[in-house]
Amino acid sequence: MEAQGKTKRSFKKPFAFAKNCVYRPLRQISNLERNLKLPADRPTYFTLNAPPSLVPAKKYSDISGLPAPYADPHTKLRFANADEYASMQHMPSDIINGYLTVRGYTSAVG
Repeated sequence: MEAQGKTKRSFKKPFAFAKNCVYRPLRQISNLERNLKLPADRPTYFTLNAPPSLVPAKKYSDISGLPAPYADPHTKLRFANADEYASMQHMPSDIINGYLTVRGYTSAVG
């Protein structure tokens, strides 16, 4: 048996800001940066220029929207499984062009 004083469990405290940390809502940060009149080349919280992501973009199936590890080299459509590939083989070219247009692919199948 455990001693009575040691049966107390310790739980994590909910998130709280540190005592020396000042919480500022997004609107307040925006107003502060606008009023500071910083030079244009100095980055701020709202600067949209960011370096490109190092993580590769996720690719999704043009037909089902599932993650797509495969792409048809002829039609350039992405697909997730063999069933989708089989259905792509019987699609007319105008349907394939529609899928590619929705995805934003510029080179269309002729």
